[in-house]
Amino acid sequence: MAAGRSFRLPIWEILSRCMLCTAGLVLSGYAFYVETSKEADHSYTAMCDVSESVSCSKVFTSRFGRGFGLVEPILGADSPLNLPNSIFGLAFYIMQLCLGVVPGMSVSIVLLATSVLSCLGCVYLAYILYFILQDACIVCISTYVVNTLMLVVNIKRVLLQRKALLKKQQ
Repeated sequence: MAAGRSFRLPIWEILSRCMLCTAGLVLSGYAFYVETSKEADHSYTAMCDVSESVSCSKVFTSRFGRGFGLVEPILGADSPLNLPNSIFGLAFYIMQLCLGVVPGMSVSIVLLATSVLSCLGCVYLAYILYFILQDACIVCISTYVVNTLMLVVNIKRVLLQRKALLKKQQ
């Protein structure tokens, strides 16, 4: 077996990853549903639209709700990358779920790197949420929590694999 391939994934990691990815998929799926429903019917009110300052549909349909607000100014509104942020979220959680069951340090590094990127994206979007949109999106904040916990799981995974590799080399 290749180095690191004999590492056995702890049950806590598998369960944590499954729960977090499921929560992320539900949140991202709901965000996509709210955005597309609001675009189709401007009178649509989502369950997460609690008040004027606590409104997820306001956030999802803002210019920052597609391509993180970065794609349209650079590549244009018709760019195939100018997708709802929720689509990127769905892809992220599916990737975390699928790769999460594959042992190996290389895979662990990819999982960790994508988690770091997702958390950097969360910081950027949280800044926009609070300072620019002046909103408190319950779905968004829940996603930030899920992504932060996913980062913790991936850090622990890399550290455990590193420890196992070092032990194996002795």
